[in-house]
Amino acid sequence: MQSGYSSSMQQVAPYRDTPTTSTGTPNDPSGLATHAHSPFDSSHDLSSEPTLRNPPTNQPQPVPYMPVPQPGYQNIESRNSDWLEQSQRASKRSRRIVIGSVIALVLLIAAGVALGVTLSKKSSSNNSSSSSSAPAGTNPNDPSNFPKNSALVNSFYGIAYTPLGSQLPDCGNNLTEVIEDIQLLSQITTTIRLYGADCNQSSLVLAAIQATKVNMSVYLGNYPDATDNGTAYERQKGEIQTALQQYGAANVLGVTVGNEFILDYITNAGQTDPNGSAGQAAAAMLVPWISDTRSMLSSMGMSNILVGNADAGSYFNNEVLSAVDYGMANVHPWFANQSINDAAGWTADFFASTDVALAQSLSNKPKMFIAETGWPTGSSSFNANPNDGPSLASVQNLQVGFINASLTL
Repeated sequence: MQSGYSSSMQQVAPYRDTPTTSTGTPNDPSGLATHAHSPFDSSHDLSSEPTLRNPPTNQPQPVPYMPVPQPGYQNIESRNSDWLEQSQRASKRSRRIVIGSVIALVLLIAAGVALGVTLSKKSSSNNSSSSSSAPAGTNPNDPSNFPKNSALVNSFYGIAYTPLGSQLPDCGNNLTEVIEDIQLLSQITTTIRLYGADCNQSSLVLAAIQATKVNMSVYLGNYPDATDNGTAYERQKGEIQTALQQYGAANVLGVTVGNEFILDYITNAGQTDPNGSAGQAAAAMLVPWISDTRSMLSSMGMSNILVGNADAGSYFNNEVLSAVDYGMANVHPWFANQSINDAAGWTADFFASTDVALAQSLSNKPKMFIAETGWPTGSSSFNANPNDGPSLASVQNLQVGFINASLTL
């Protein structure tokens, strides 16, 4: 096929790093290449929170949802008995897509164990919106006409996803490859979660969903930095605003502001209490960004879009959780030194007793999701003892975890 999809699909222009005002319209998406820095202020009355929207009726509603951190959005921390979740900050520049582990069997059981799914991608540094060929059998003029894999079953509540090349300064993502990903992901889930918004990824994902015409909804993400005086937050807010202006809110379930922001901040301060002095200092940055996101959505006539936050399961700050519609908890049994045989049950118990219980104690009662969980197939040199704990990181133990989830939950 010719490079890119033609005729019936909208094109998302290459990313540019110069802030300008978006001029894109539904029939002219050329403005999507820019940062649309929002003029909205941060005033918002948090006493009138939007009513929680139920998940789509075609999705079961037990313990929702998603999986392991993506390459551009990982953090490193010490591991202890309080299950400090460890990710590797060194992988932030990784150029592979990692589709994180998700709650397995969440359609049938109260909680689950997630699966790591890696999409094999062609290496690309091209910033254009079309640089690779379409999947075999795809109609080049209609990305919604693509062959289905009979081995894939739509059985996951959701998957966390970052398109290849979606981290600064590279921005090598493109619409053709995101379309391929959405075609594949739509065969195993109806919900995806993004971690951030840099490099047009919000627009690319919404464009791909609409071009493929699949049953897919997305939680957009803003991944702020505590050290840059709000620069990353504002930049990504502009990207989210641009995407919503161009593609609307029909496929958007929420906007998640921050991922493990409290965990990172208090760990760097040498503290462990999310409601201690460091946690409160972090909340003082995060809560205004959450409020500002609400103001942006309201000014766009999209106040029905939920606003949430993601953090390590032990590290939700009460002030932050009181300001959101939903919380996404990252709950990893391996980092809690659990055995593989206990992993599924421990995950469900921890989530219920720590995260759900906290949410229910707050006046706004935010809906809680398991946003990352699973079992690693390997470990890294960042651990002093990579294989410590009662069970090893291995493919075999990942498979055992799924079996135990089905038997015990």
